[in-house]
Amino acid sequence: MSNPDYLAVGSAGNRIRVFVSYDRESDEDLYDLLAEQASKRSSRFEVGARSSARAPMDTDSALHRTIRESDQVIVICGEHTDSSESVATELRIAQEEERPYLLLWGRRERMCTKPATARSSDAIYSWTWEILERQLLTVLRAAWSHEQLAELSRRRLVRTGERSPAPVSGAAEGEQGRRASESRGRGV
Repeated sequence: MSNPDYLAVGSAGNRIRVFVSYDRESDEDLYDLLAEQASKRSSRFEVGARSSARAPMDTDSALHRTIRESDQVIVICGEHTDSSESVATELRIAQEEERPYLLLWGRRERMCTKPATARSSDAIYSWTWEILERQLLTVLRAAWSHEQLAELSRRRLVRTGERSPAPVSGAAEGEQGRRASESRGRGV
């Protein structure tokens, strides 16, 4: 995500690297379809890695590294994704590693499910070429912008010699807000 060149994707060698998570027992055909789309010359993404056939516990540290090295995670949602332990683990790791992820509706004519570790606010997007590419770029840009803003803030703090503000507890925050409100009321 720290590479701004990924904002100008589309040229050879300048593609979004994705980790693809899917239920290997039920949705191998969906992975094949996504890999085929990624192999097209006009594709803006490439599959860097995918769900492993091994048990997630056997490869947890390797899986963390693989997902961390990806620009984004695509989760292909099928009929049994909610009961797939490997997909749940891979999505949990993506969340822990703060990797942007995208849930794709894998089967148009069937009911697809989210992984058990998906957030209630996570949407499953229809799988069309246009939606896939738009969502990949949107999520990547948002994540990069957030990272870029955080870096600018760190530089400003270093330049001015300031320290990061200490987190304020809810009670203290309420007290500060009350005092500020009273000060404004008195014209101070």
